[in-house]
Amino acid sequence: MVDVYVNVKDYNRVPSTTEASRTWTVGKLADELGVTTRTLRFYEAEGLVTPARAGTSRVYDHRDRARLRLILRGKRFGMSLSEIREIVDMYDGAASSERRQLETLLARLGEITTDLQARQRDLARTLSEVGDVAAQCRQRLDELG
Repeated sequence: MVDVYVNVKDYNRVPSTTEASRTWTVGKLADELGVTTRTLRFYEAEGLVTPARAGTSRVYDHRDRARLRLILRGKRFGMSLSEIREIVDMYDGAASSERRQLETLLARLGEITTDLQARQRDLARTLSEVGDVAAQCRQRLDELG
């Protein structure tokens, strides 16, 4: 199931005390998100997340996890790091920034959709050409006996 909410703050629901205070180690969060620990450290180095430290260990909280989900969704959609930063940085704003965040994302999704549709047409054309060449090869092989 795809999470359609860009701003993962749910203003109608207060997280439980357990949920809000939950933390993750870099390894546990990487496993949960299906990425490598190096990926999480990269986003930290880029300033997109700022996990707390417990000694030398990184400790990710609910906010970090939400930001990482937004970052990874943006990457899946083909967004640049600067585009992702713009949307993720809005996450920390007031509830009123959700409209701007949604409008920004919607505009970018329109561009992504147009690009993907063009690629789909190109792929269909290429597949058709591959099929034609394969048919010609089979025909020539039949002629050769």
